[in-house]
Amino acid sequence: MTTRLTERGVTAEDLLRLPDDGVRYELVAGELRKMTPAGFHHGAIIMNISSPLAQHVKAHALGIVCGAETGFRIAHAPDTVLAPDVAFVRRDRLSPSGVPAGYWQGAPDLAVEVLSPSDTVFDVDAKVAAWLEAGAAAVWIVNAQRRVVTIHHAGEPPRTFSETEILADAGVVAGFQMPVAEIFAVAGLA
Repeated sequence: MTTRLTERGVTAEDLLRLPDDGVRYELVAGELRKMTPAGFHHGAIIMNISSPLAQHVKAHALGIVCGAETGFRIAHAPDTVLAPDVAFVRRDRLSPSGVPAGYWQGAPDLAVEVLSPSDTVFDVDAKVAAWLEAGAAAVWIVNAQRRVVTIHHAGEPPRTFSETEILADAGVVAGFQMPVAEIFAVAGLA
């Protein structure tokens, strides 16, 4: 990161042009925030959610599921670009001309965040609020330590699903259901 960029504030365009040196960033109000690479368990949980979600979405032509590191520009001047662990964008929001080469403009319909050991309650609350304020229909917070998934919708109390329940959010991804226990079923760690 050059001093020039930090002095004037970083834009989404600046972020796109950063060299691919293996360092991941999110951009919050023009400030780069370095993201630590996900741990193995974290990555396995992401796949346990994203694979069945993507299969369901594709089979029913509901839209597109994006994996970790996909940027969504949710604010301008100063710019904010966040990257959820899993994202879903409904078909009716996709352009007939194709998907953008850069960041999606706005929030996904669904942002899934798998908690990291370093995440604080403040960090999680701020990210949920940012996604919902930017227009996400839902934010799923996956807590591997507690083995629960909490669904957040704007203006509604959050709903928490334990590992004995079936995760469903029909208003966001029609027909998708998944046993919460399968999200945390990682060989040798379950």
